[in-house]
Amino acid sequence: MVEWLYQNQLWFALGSGLLLILMGLIGRVPSGFSIGLAVSVEALLAVQLAVSLGMVIAGARAQVDTWEYFGYLLVALLIPVIGIIWSLVEKTKWSTVVLGAVCLTIAVMLVRMWQIWSGEIVNLS
Repeated sequence: MVEWLYQNQLWFALGSGLLLILMGLIGRVPSGFSIGLAVSVEALLAVQLAVSLGMVIAGARAQVDTWEYFGYLLVALLIPVIGIIWSLVEKTKWSTVVLGAVCLTIAVMLVRMWQIWSGEIVNLS
């Protein structure tokens, strides 16, 4: 996992998630813009998968557990797809909020994936 890619993904997912939740709470139904943000988060995860596979093929390994890292990454790839399908089926403001929650969930999962890959655990105390 490349740190600069992780940082960009994290901030993009956080910003997208907060913006989508705000849009949903003010009554915006899912649109091309809101679905596009979720698709962008998904695309960045696909890039992360390709980069991570390349790194593992080249011999790099996660500090904690490579299988666990890829487990998180594969589940993270499924979450936006489910949220996007939800927003296409149910066209209410709450679907936009769900897309925001999807992006925030991905941000949390990215932090955990970074911890697994790098071995760095953030201690907030």
